[in-house]
Amino acid sequence: MTSNLQASPKTLREMAGAPGWNRPKPGEAAILLIDAQEEYRSGALALGDVTLALEEIARLRQHGGELGLPVFHIRHAGTAGGLFDLDARGGAFCAEAEPVAGETVIDKRLPNAFAGTQLANLLAEKDIRRIVVAGFMTHMCVSSTVRAALDLGFASAVVASACATRSLPTHDGGVVFSADVHRAALAALADRFADVLPGAAAV
Repeated sequence: MTSNLQASPKTLREMAGAPGWNRPKPGEAAILLIDAQEEYRSGALALGDVTLALEEIARLRQHGGELGLPVFHIRHAGTAGGLFDLDARGGAFCAEAEPVAGETVIDKRLPNAFAGTQLANLLAEKDIRRIVVAGFMTHMCVSSTVRAALDLGFASAVVASACATRSLPTHDGGVVFSADVHRAALAALADRFADVLPGAAAV
């Protein structure tokens, strides 16, 4: 017999009575665009849903500009000749996420965008304690960054349709397909770490 808890699960945030996401005032939150680089569109890690996610990232940037939210571009800096080589096509920003004047670019070498970078300090300088996260991959750098953000005292929202990931092999020789990896990663974040918003308009 299925228990009520299994039939109608609640997140830990819901159980604790955590408030839902409310629209930030100008300068109150920042948009973090994580690894929106060509490696995920035309490189070895090309993602099936990357085009749709990049289109939503473009909408998020426009909506964020209307709300007065600064944009931080997180760029993965890979090794020369390898994935995310900043001197090769794979390391370049996708056109939809190309930084413009006034936006901040931060290079990282680990999945967590706070690890070994000045991201936390730069946000603190602007008195920002809320972040809106989008980018790639949902289960990897997006998840790692959002989980670390909680430890550092930041409130996070993840824009679901502005993220994407890839299919993964399992320990028993199977495959978890990308849509399921994406959905599960978002569910895990929503349980404790972040508000998960369906699209840019919900910010």
